[in-house]
Amino acid sequence: MPSWKQRYESILHIFLLRNHSLMTKLLVFSALLVTLPMLFAGLISYRQSSHVLERETQDYSLQIIDQVQLYVEDYLRDFEINTLKIINHSDTVSFLRMGTREEVERSDIVKSIRNLLKNSAYSRSDILNITIILDDIQVVDSADEADDKSLYSLRSEYWYPSIPQSGEPKIISRLIEWQQEELAVISVMKRIVSPQTLKPIGMLIIDVNYKRVQDVAYRVKPGKIGYLSIINEQGHYVYHPDFSLIGKQANAKDVQGMQRKSSGSLISVDKAKNLLTFSRSELLKWYFVTSIPYDELMSGRDYIGRTILFTTIVFMLVAYVFGIGFASSLVKPIKRLHEYVKRVETGDFSCKVSVDSKDEIGLLSHGFNKMVERLSRLLEEIYFSKLKATELNLRQKDTELKMLQAQINPHFLYNSLDTIRGMALLYDRDEISVMAASLARLLRYNVKEEAPQVTVRQEVEIGDIYLRIQKFRFEEKLDYLVDIPDWALDQKIAKFTLQPLIENCIVHGLEPRSGTTHIVISAERSPDNGIFTLLITDSGPGIHPTMLSELIRKLDLREGIELTGKHIGLMNVHRRIRLIHGDDFGLFIVSQPGEGTTVGINLPLQAASKGGS
Repeated sequence: MPSWKQRYESILHIFLLRNHSLMTKLLVFSALLVTLPMLFAGLISYRQSSHVLERETQDYSLQIIDQVQLYVEDYLRDFEINTLKIINHSDTVSFLRMGTREEVERSDIVKSIRNLLKNSAYSRSDILNITIILDDIQVVDSADEADDKSLYSLRSEYWYPSIPQSGEPKIISRLIEWQQEELAVISVMKRIVSPQTLKPIGMLIIDVNYKRVQDVAYRVKPGKIGYLSIINEQGHYVYHPDFSLIGKQANAKDVQGMQRKSSGSLISVDKAKNLLTFSRSELLKWYFVTSIPYDELMSGRDYIGRTILFTTIVFMLVAYVFGIGFASSLVKPIKRLHEYVKRVETGDFSCKVSVDSKDEIGLLSHGFNKMVERLSRLLEEIYFSKLKATELNLRQKDTELKMLQAQINPHFLYNSLDTIRGMALLYDRDEISVMAASLARLLRYNVKEEAPQVTVRQEVEIGDIYLRIQKFRFEEKLDYLVDIPDWALDQKIAKFTLQPLIENCIVHGLEPRSGTTHIVISAERSPDNGIFTLLITDSGPGIHPTMLSELIRKLDLREGIELTGKHIGLMNVHRRIRLIHGDDFGLFIVSQPGEGTTVGINLPLQAASKGGS
């Protein structure tokens, strides 16, 4: 049974047309490369155009809504001012203080209240009726049509319980009986609160016709057949072009969608889908809604879709025709090149392909010709290459033999130094004995120790031995001090680092001058950046600024550090430290003419010793 890997290879073999000619592959793949991107581009453009149309329609509708909303808010705010004028009138205050119907009838104040209401109603053409209610006592209106029955009918309306008890005005829409016909009005409701008990004792109602709102709404034409409507927070229509819907419940799902945010758009749930764009008035607690048929909105999208489809088909046909010609021009020279390759496989290196173009195939043909020429030359060079390889092997063996012989010479030097030391002890020449022992110790360290890194302790010991030997030579001219703290002694350092630097102090700091030269070997650390530094300081003549700049330039080189000239030891140490620890470490030099020289060695601080004393 074939494994999953074999099945994968089989499917890949089929989809990549590996058993078909290059001409077939080019035609198929070029068709796919043209067709699929154009189809995806068309689909994306089609979908994007829908989003753009919706977004532009929404933005336009919101601009219209903002203007209408601002006008309606300002318009209805004026009626709130009228309510305050009526309630604060002296006749109204006297009327509201009365506690019984008999007291009202005796005072004959109803006539004054009705005149007050009529004057307020006649002051504006859009006010139909003004009604003032003293709960369970008296109902007075400007039309002289109110009675106790009208109070009971008001209390049975859906909006009645929502009127704030605090006296804050509430604006609603409703249908009223006016002159023996049903009429839609906007009513400004305000509960009247007793100044003594702070409890509601009545209500003031101003009924306003839709003339002003209708004039504004008729001017708003979102789309060709769209319209503007207003819905209150309970989901009832405050305004609708179809007056029969005013006061009735709007689609509950649409209202729920609007209540989730203060403004936006959504698609209605009706069969005839509409794009509803809405904005909530915080002052009125109403939703101003524009409704545009979705089919009207998407008519432009359908036109774009048809244009994209037609363009895609035309370009696909054109691309396919050109693809056939392109594939033919590409495959023909490749077939010719394949024939010449077969001839080379049989060993015929005399063939040469004609180069007709400077494109990749022409370059490939030119390269094939050069390759055939080189193959013929390489066959001749193989024999000489084998001779050179044999010669290199012989030289390598000769080098290994010389290295083995070189290992014998140090043993002879060790034995000679031990013999000199023995003879010095025999004749009580302690200075010669110490010098011979120091030289032997120095030689063994340099030859025997194979590790690339040693401890600072080992390097300091070798440096001290070297200085002791030089002390025998220079006596009072040399004074040295080794001041290495305990935390630094177990740190790692490249082998044979200190002795070449101390030797530089002797050669360049002590030999050229008279007087005593002081050499100090010390250490310091920077735990914050994980570096410790060994310092070799001498009180010699210092380094001339020109020479110092050249040394610093050589030390700063990342690659190709020069290992020639009089400072070969310095550069050798610097390069070995960088090879072991990286380019962030190595030597630095500080010097002033006549004030001495300090050579510093930056090395990585081991983690175990960072917190030491």
